[in-house]
Amino acid sequence: MTGAATARSVAIRDAALELFVTHGYEATSMGEIGARVGIRGPSLYKHVTSKQELLAEIAIGTMDALLAEHRRAITGTADPTERLRRAVEAHVRYHARHRREAFVGNREIRSLTEPYLTEVLSRRAEYARHFRSLIAQGVAEGRFQVTSERIASYAILDLGMGVATWFREDGELSENEIVWQYVDFALRLVGAR
Repeated sequence: MTGAATARSVAIRDAALELFVTHGYEATSMGEIGARVGIRGPSLYKHVTSKQELLAEIAIGTMDALLAEHRRAITGTADPTERLRRAVEAHVRYHARHRREAFVGNREIRSLTEPYLTEVLSRRAEYARHFRSLIAQGVAEGRFQVTSERIASYAILDLGMGVATWFREDGELSENEIVWQYVDFALRLVGAR
């Protein structure tokens, strides 16, 4: 793919993302996406096969990025408290920095068709398992105390995902302040010692 083709693909994805955020997937047409990037509807199909493909690219890309950030975050330490701290930090930062992707990935999952839906759900399950595993490790080592590792992991994930709906760079608290507070919440939630 040439540089111009890559730039065009990125512009098309960004236009779709913005329209999915503001109007929703169902209410967005390929013609509107094309108009945002200066391409007439039929010509858009030279760059992308369908609106569904654009939604899948956004949703799968979001999950792949979250999984990669998680792996990077926990590398280099075996300490369960530090691993969870780093994982929560990566989770919250991603949702603060990629609010549109997170919003579309969560709200429009209902619009995905197969095989894309299964791909996204599989990645989401893997991501949740990673958090549950971190918590289980802490429990096994006597560092965390929770009644349910599954519920604790879901609570931590939900906390971080919520950041995407309200965080603003020019808001009352900085990204670093939010991250620090959310890490504190997560460690308290698991009864970290």
